[in-house]
Amino acid sequence: MHAITDWLRGLSGPVVYAVVGGMVFTEDALFFSFFIPGETAAVLGGFLAHQGRASLGWMVLVVVCAAVLGDSAGYEIGRHLGPAILRTRPLRRHAEKVGTAQDLIRRRGPAAVFVGRFIAFFRPLVPSLAGMSRMPYRRFLFYNVLGGVAWGVGFTLLGYFAGAAYSRVEGTVGRIAAIAIAVIIAVTLLVWYRRRHRSRKHEPSDGSGGREP
Repeated sequence: MHAITDWLRGLSGPVVYAVVGGMVFTEDALFFSFFIPGETAAVLGGFLAHQGRASLGWMVLVVVCAAVLGDSAGYEIGRHLGPAILRTRPLRRHAEKVGTAQDLIRRRGPAAVFVGRFIAFFRPLVPSLAGMSRMPYRRFLFYNVLGGVAWGVGFTLLGYFAGAAYSRVEGTVGRIAAIAIAVIIAVTLLVWYRRRHRSRKHEPSDGSGGREP
């Protein structure tokens, strides 16, 4: 996460939008949630917007559009490739979760597209299963847009406000550290002064009390 953030900070604005949008799109269209969760990309985009590397409004728009288009691409992949998708290695390893996603579509119908948007494993899987089941695209698109807007706006703003909170905490910690250092220096000087004063009181006097009668 930190490595990706540091890398994106060195990029220009349009490239930041392209990278974040590409991460969201590929997760939804190509099952990349196994490697890069889409919410991580959305939160990261919001965080970079707070850092001034991008516009918050444009970042929200990019994330929402990438989410909607990614789900639409996943729908078309499922519609054209069909059950062959379920025989791919990543999905064979998660047969139980795939079965749960299929059951969700059977029970909830198109609403499963909206619900699945907020579940990490289901997010890239449900659109393809919806296409595979021949769900009417208009109905799919309606719930796809609802979920994409709610998810995209929510997670991008989460990253933005998390960045604001981090900055406030960082500033507070900086002030506390400065105060702590000042207190330590003051205490050190006070201890040094008291020890020096005591040592002078115990030094032998050179006055007349020290001469022989």
